Amino acid sequence: MKVYLDNGATTKVADEVLKEMEPYFLNKYGNASSLHEFGREAKEALEKSREIIAKKINADKDEIIFTSGGSESNNLVLQGLGKGHIITTKIEHPSILETCKYLEENGFKVDYLGVNKEGFVDLNELEDKINDKTLLVSIMHANNEIGTVQDLKKIGEICKKHDVLFHSDAVQSFTKEDIDVKKMNLDLVSLSSHKIHGPKGIGALYVRKDLKLDKLLHGGHHEFDLRAGTENIPGIVGFAKASSLIKKEDIKKIRILRDKLIKELLKIENTQLNGSKNRLCNNVNIAFNFIEGESLLLHLDNKGIAVSTGSACSSQSLEPSHVLLAIGLKHEIAHGTIRFTLSKYINEKDIDYTIKCVKEIVENLRRISPLK
Repeated sequence: MKVYLDNGATTKVADEVLKEMEPYFLNKYGNASSLHEFGREAKEALEKSREIIAKKINADKDEIIFTSGGSESNNLVLQGLGKGHIITTKIEHPSILETCKYLEENGFKVDYLGVNKEGFVDLNELEDKINDKTLLVSIMHANNEIGTVQDLKKIGEICKKHDVLFHSDAVQSFTKEDIDVKKMNLDLVSLSSHKIHGPKGIGALYVRKDLKLDKLLHGGHHEFDLRAGTENIPGIVGFAKASSLIKKEDIKKIRILRDKLIKELLKIENTQLNGSKNRLCNNVNIAFNFIEGESLLLHLDNKGIAVSTGSACSSQSLEPSHVLLAIGLKHEIAHGTIRFTLSKYINEKDIDYTIKCVKEIVENLRRISPLK
């Protein structure tokens, strides 16, 4: 039996998405910048897709810039606004944190907000850090490791009050949580396709229409002169289709299975749930004391179950997750943590099999563990 519970890292491409993309590989393969019929056909698909994604976040279609994914979108924001004071958090994705480190080396001032044990930022600390040189606040909507969902509306109100720009990395939350750029006072939002059963290598950045960014890629004048390069029409079409697939009933089903998995795994002695109850519908992050998470992952892999020991971007590292350390976990507890991330394709049989296997493996690993 095979059970894929690493959907926070990437997802399978949905059949409906693949079907939607296929004509743009085989028959409708024109360049959207070309003036002939093939080009016009591609351009029409491009603009239709832009409109579909814009509507999902209550934006205008000319506020959506297609990129190669969340990391590029995040870099375009941080490097495209000009020099100034940036406020972010200690639990951001590496594409934010590593870029901020690079900017600090080049004269930027960056403040990193701490979080509480559930992963929430302190709104009072945020307000205290804002000064007359603050250019941007960048706080992710939902954490990729522990699933904690921040209150973007309250954060947006603070940013608006102090007239600073507000960006959110919404790669994990897009289609799983409601996003309204107007109600939340969002100026910039990063999105990605491959977390929602779309293709890899395509993402988007919402840019409020009166904002000016310096582009990272120079060449042509594509994407409103913000990103040079021929648009990936098959990927864009697939991204748009994927954004419309998940329904409210899917979210409800995933949440029920998530809660069952949490409830049963916490029956194992010396375990704890990392993050908040206000978490992504598909995220379960559990610390199993006295064992190494990597050992548990490999044993689960032998059983056909795919999970993660942290964010996929740092899974090769022996260092504990920066997110788990930020919420106050000791190194030995962080090392024993597993992230399970569900999708609409997971069923109760998958969850029951996973629970059974985890319980057996944890018991066996603890029996031989030198950590006890």
